[in-house]
Amino acid sequence: MRSEAAKTGLFIVAGLTLAIAAAWVEPEAARPQIFSDQGEPLFPRFREVDAVKAIEVVDYDDQEAVARPLKVEFRRGRWILPSHDDYPAEAGDRLAKTAAALLDLKKDIVVSDRMDDHATYGVIDPMDQEVASLTGRGKRVTLRDAQGEALAEAVLGKPDPAHNGYRYVRLPPQKRTYSVKTDAEPSARFEDWVESNLLRVSTADIRRITINSYVIDEAMGRLANVERTVLTKEGSQWKAEGKRASQSAMQSAVNTLGALHVVGARPKPKPLADQLRSGSLEMTLETVMSLRQRGFFITPSGQLLANEGEVSVETSRGLLYTIRIGSIVRGASAAAAAANADKGATADQPRYAFVTVSHSAERQDKYGGSGGGEQLARSLNQRFADWYYVVSGADLDKLKLK
Repeated sequence: MRSEAAKTGLFIVAGLTLAIAAAWVEPEAARPQIFSDQGEPLFPRFREVDAVKAIEVVDYDDQEAVARPLKVEFRRGRWILPSHDDYPAEAGDRLAKTAAALLDLKKDIVVSDRMDDHATYGVIDPMDQEVASLTGRGKRVTLRDAQGEALAEAVLGKPDPAHNGYRYVRLPPQKRTYSVKTDAEPSARFEDWVESNLLRVSTADIRRITINSYVIDEAMGRLANVERTVLTKEGSQWKAEGKRASQSAMQSAVNTLGALHVVGARPKPKPLADQLRSGSLEMTLETVMSLRQRGFFITPSGQLLANEGEVSVETSRGLLYTIRIGSIVRGASAAAAAANADKGATADQPRYAFVTVSHSAERQDKYGGSGGGEQLARSLNQRFADWYYVVSGADLDKLKLK
């Protein structure tokens, strides 16, 4: 019996020795499969930021249960938003920062190989229509090169509460979820990729603001409830004519015009854009219908009116901006409300805005402004002619001087 026990003991020792030797020679063989790629590069093909010529970001709107895609692409020497009718993307530095934040990332920590855990970590693909869950969806981001090949593609999920500066990441269509150290926060919001100052005006240059409130009585063909308020700058103070308003309310209106919050844009029909560039509106069926659908009306004499009134802004450089405020933009409220959540807005009804600008040498002389206004007016009109802008309702409320 002792001999048999001794033999058994020798076999066990030999087995352990062989296992240890195997692990020493081939350490990966003793490593669990789930950790097979831990520590490897997350995007091995993505080696330099300059190679990125397009970025696609898809976010998920839990309230409306819909994916909201945004695409930025470098085309014909400029950055545009193909997802938004090729609107010019003016925040090129955001793309570089987004790409840089995804460069050289590692598969730092493997956390799960189970599809059932995707909702827990917030890494469900927002575009996946086969998954019924309305929660637990992440933000999908794709970086592409000039040939359209994907350099990096991932679903970014929730922050990892156990590791500061880490967040959960999944590489679709794989099941595995990682915890990755990154501060990447790609945005799918239109307003984050465009110039925040629509009018290109400095608040210090604004000299006079005229707020014309009225209602269009279509049946009678006239304006009703007409109210006019004029704000003029005298020294460092603002003075109101036609309505009592505090300095803080007037300064808030001025600040709003200096950073008018645009949350979207819709292209105008080409004939209408061409007419605006030429300086004359024609009463064609296409023009009239396009304007009416967005709350704008053209009179037989060629005057353009808006169903929520208009705001005129005069600057020291001799510019006169006219912002006509049209109808509520259906389907944009949730996105606009989310965009203004940091401002404390509880509800938002974004509206169409029709913007024009002109220059007057007499106005420039009156306010003693510097030159360059005429060239700026031409440049802005070229841009304004193409678009109906979607303006935040929260900003428009500040212009009403309640």
